[in-house]
Amino acid sequence: MAPAALQQALGGLIGEARLVVSALPDCELKLWLVDEQNMDRAFSSEETRRILEEPPYWCFCWASGLAMARYLAEHPHWVQGKRVLDFGAGSGIAGIAAARAGALEVVACDLDPLALQACQANAVLNGVTLGYSSDFFAEADRFDLILVADVLYDRANLPLLDAFLGRGRQALVADSRVRDFSHPLYRHLGVLDALTLPDLAEPHEFRRVSLYHASREPL
Repeated sequence: MAPAALQQALGGLIGEARLVVSALPDCELKLWLVDEQNMDRAFSSEETRRILEEPPYWCFCWASGLAMARYLAEHPHWVQGKRVLDFGAGSGIAGIAAARAGALEVVACDLDPLALQACQANAVLNGVTLGYSSDFFAEADRFDLILVADVLYDRANLPLLDAFLGRGRQALVADSRVRDFSHPLYRHLGVLDALTLPDLAEPHEFRRVSLYHASREPL
């Protein structure tokens, strides 16, 4: 049964929407996501207003998060035995993938209390243990790696690229929105294909997820 508080919050935003356990393609993880059938309809003006005011990011698996999860599963050395913080965790997919790949500790960090509840529910679903934080800047500089998936959609967040290296030795960023990404500390690792679930019929360009890496210390 879906977590009651999350189901109530979702229902308050999108009418009859339901949270369902959803297996992710080409990935061993599963998440509580909004049911696809309810997304395949026209929203009322009131639903649209509520969604825009309080977007339920936490009940979607965004393409960049899925790409990050697949990447960590294939390249576990990034997180094995390390202390990891998942910034803007949303559903918690990146942090959960890190925990499954052998991280020593994973902290899911998000401003939205509902997102942290979703992270907790999804951690239970996948049999991992996470820590939780609502204030990135209150965290000590003790992390080996900061994971950042689908955060740069808001260009106002670009200055955070420097801040990540103030809390972690390295940062691994997955993004499908910024086409002119340029930062002297970040190098491009490659491009992965992924999609958002439920499928929002996003333009194909948003299914191309770029990975970037930065380190404040010589590798």
